[in-house]
Amino acid sequence: MKFNKKILTIFLFAFSLFLLLFVFNYFKSEKPKENLISFELEGKTYLLSEAKTEKEWQKGLMFVKKPVNFDGMIFLFPEKKIRTFWNKNTFLDLEIIWLDDDKIVGKDFLPSIESSKEIVTKTSPAPVNKVIELIK
Repeated sequence: MKFNKKILTIFLFAFSLFLLLFVFNYFKSEKPKENLISFELEGKTYLLSEAKTEKEWQKGLMFVKKPVNFDGMIFLFPEKKIRTFWNKNTFLDLEIIWLDDDKIVGKDFLPSIESSKEIVTKTSPAPVNKVIELIK
């Protein structure tokens, strides 16, 4: 059986391109730093990534894709204010829990950008200093 060099070259090129795209997508799915904490909420313990700096607050769970080794993210703010979150570059459906210290003041659902096909914003119903995003 004789192999045609042109077909073999095309096959190797296509396979190399597929492999390159796979590796690129794997590393593109960013994961938050592994600063995970246990947090109890309504009788259940969650493993959450912490966001304590402005840079971490801005990035949140953007670009993160499943599977992940944690339940979500907790945003820890120095003062209580009305907070607004959005789904720009967010590939996960999220439940948002608004907290005044450790008291729940509201809950919202924030769909992934892939689900909503448009940017969706959610605003806290009261000033909060903690926000939890749970991955759905």
